[in-house]
Amino acid sequence: MTNITTGTERINKRFKDLRKADRAGLVTFITAGDPNIETSSEIFQNLPASGADIIELGMPFSDPMADGPAIQASSLRSLKNGSSVLTTIEMVRRFRKKDKETPIILMGYFNPIYSYGIEKFITDAAVSGVDGLIIVDLPPEESEMLEPVQKAGLSFIYLIAPTTDVKRLPIITKHASGFIYYVSVTGITGTTSAASSDIATALKQIRCHTNLPIAVGFGITTKEKAREIGYYAEAVIVGSAFVNKISENLYEDGTPNDGCVESVLSLVREISGGLTNSTNNSN
Repeated sequence: MTNITTGTERINKRFKDLRKADRAGLVTFITAGDPNIETSSEIFQNLPASGADIIELGMPFSDPMADGPAIQASSLRSLKNGSSVLTTIEMVRRFRKKDKETPIILMGYFNPIYSYGIEKFITDAAVSGVDGLIIVDLPPEESEMLEPVQKAGLSFIYLIAPTTDVKRLPIITKHASGFIYYVSVTGITGTTSAASSDIATALKQIRCHTNLPIAVGFGITTKEKAREIGYYAEAVIVGSAFVNKISENLYEDGTPNDGCVESVLSLVREISGGLTNSTNNSN
């Protein structure tokens, strides 16, 4: 029987397995509760079988300032249909009844966590089976959550962007665990994509300060782009493309059509297929 690992250990094991397979991983993002809790849960439950190696689950928030129009709209749809931090954690709890191996990262903003209660949030997230957190608006210098998150065995994953001052890299990497999220373009999600040469240069600089795996996100929407970036990074992160698929399969009243779930999962399979047997040149 396979040994069950949790939290940071589960993330580390997944990247170790990816290295053995000599390929970059696919990190998929969806907003919890988009377009409704039932449909979102069905997509979520089927992501690993469709090719997701790690799942980022967005906690819906009314003002997701770092996100582009697609993900902003997904948060509003989710909130409109009754989603919250609590329902997001419950989604993870249900997921873990069937899947003990796929790492799950909760991604979001500090305000909903503060409202929920920081200690309660960390405890509930850990108990439900969450492995790591990305809190977009919480820099390491100001993170009152860092120590309790690490004590709970979870990873605190930080973002590095092209505009990040090189002097801050040691500070960020010192506190990071799990992996580094490299934001490949300046601006909001789902808008533009960066040149591979620029990404390669940036990752080389980051690796001077850390041995953590690096996942690259923002602007990756096709299997060709994923494969291209996967040559340099340990993982690629795709979000807006999947969120857009959900949006494309909604009726005017916001309810999903019969093909909504399969449309998203089909795109996951397609992009994942672009990474299969690809040579990772990150080391």
